[in-house]
Amino acid sequence: MILKASSVIKSASIVKASKSDLPTPTELVKALLETEKASKKDNCASSFSQLIGIWNLRFITGTKKNRKRAGITLGAGKYIPQLLNIQIAYERDRQRKANMGKVINTVKLGSICFSLTGPIEFIEGKNILAFDFTKILIKIFGKDLYSGYIRNGAARETEFYDQKIKEQAFFHYFLIEDNVIAARGRGGGLALWVKNSDCK
Repeated sequence: MILKASSVIKSASIVKASKSDLPTPTELVKALLETEKASKKDNCASSFSQLIGIWNLRFITGTKKNRKRAGITLGAGKYIPQLLNIQIAYERDRQRKANMGKVINTVKLGSICFSLTGPIEFIEGKNILAFDFTKILIKIFGKDLYSGYIRNGAARETEFYDQKIKEQAFFHYFLIEDNVIAARGRGGGLALWVKNSDCK
């Protein structure tokens, strides 16, 4: 079963594939859930170095409250349109421990580009990456329109590494391979990223 799930995820990661050749959102969500289940069973630990690089967001699911089950369930998943470029980049901070660094989340649509950046920490043995967005940069036609801290970002940046994981936003990665990564967010949604083709 896990081989089939792997095949579905591999097919979904082909960015230039036609829509008719892609797995349906339902098929992909099922494959991601099976992979997540297998990851928990195998308890495979990954390293922060495997996440270093630039990743293009390929697929996401939303979440919705389920009153009958008194919890949150997955909503419908969707592929990211090619005209919308959403990237997440992880960099190591060489002045700190090997599992600490910076995240850069960039959204590009036409001539408009905005990036959110902040500190990250990879929790060894749990495949959890905690993060916070503390700064924003907005560009139009390649020129800086605004750059600065957001939501008391300077203070949050200073306090980040002293916080407990339950106080932070995080991704729990259940798939980390050379060209594709997948995770469940703190809110319960799933996401799949593909390695940027410009990254070697």
